[in-house]
Amino acid sequence: MRYSQGMTLVEVTYELQTPLRPEQLRALGLIANTYGLRRFHVDEQLNRIRFEYDASRLKESEVEHVLRHARIAVERKV
Repeated sequence: MRYSQGMTLVEVTYELQTPLRPEQLRALGLIANTYGLRRFHVDEQLNRIRFEYDASRLKESEVEHVLRHARIAVERKV
């Protein structure tokens, strides 16, 4: 966990069920504006996605909601 002035930055990584399709990548681009969600990174080699978010504004369950909204299925949190 990293701390920044006025923010509690948290990273969470999920293992993807399947590689992301182009429409899912586009949906991720749209969720980049989600309040409190700072950034995400897709690791295609490991088939994982990592999010950095402000825990003072978002809960992990809300990050998972963003994934469901983008129709991105995950296996588990790693």
